[in-house]
Amino acid sequence: MKLRLLLATLLAAPLMASAATYTKIDSQASQVDFFYGQMGVNMEGIFPSIDGQINFDSAQPEQATVSLLLKMDSVDTGSEEADTEVQKKSWFNVDEYPEAAFSSNAIQKTGENTFLVSGVLSIKGHEQVIEFPATLTEENGQGLFKGSFELKRGDFAIGEGAWSTFDIVANEVRVDVSLIATE
Repeated sequence: MKLRLLLATLLAAPLMASAATYTKIDSQASQVDFFYGQMGVNMEGIFPSIDGQINFDSAQPEQATVSLLLKMDSVDTGSEEADTEVQKKSWFNVDEYPEAAFSSNAIQKTGENTFLVSGVLSIKGHEQVIEFPATLTEENGQGLFKGSFELKRGDFAIGEGAWSTFDIVANEVRVDVSLIATE
């Protein structure tokens, strides 16, 4: 009986040792990339940092929570002129809505280091529940969380007035989140 208990403990030890808790977001190493079409050309941009809070225990991912904030004036489209344009009222309206936010409602484990994340995305005063797959890669005391989802810019009034039609700038925007968290 003692031998069985010893073997069970030894076999479970690597599993317990691999569990990690992440409670801090490395804002400068985390980012959001976005991809869209403009006049039939693939375009991309980046928000180079993410602020927020995380509480993720890899042994109990269903108890995890994450809240993220993006400073909308940090947008980098690769063009200074475009950066200035998208901060205006008809696009992000940065003066009235300086941040976009995401707050998780549930995180469900779907496989080995894969999860289904759901929560509320808030951009420019508009909220929408979203759901997306995410992965976790753990290395050197850090967790790299990656997720991707598609949003419809029209659902968030991104591109009002003459820009509200989708013939010049597509409605579909792919968003890739890369979040580095530490213990």
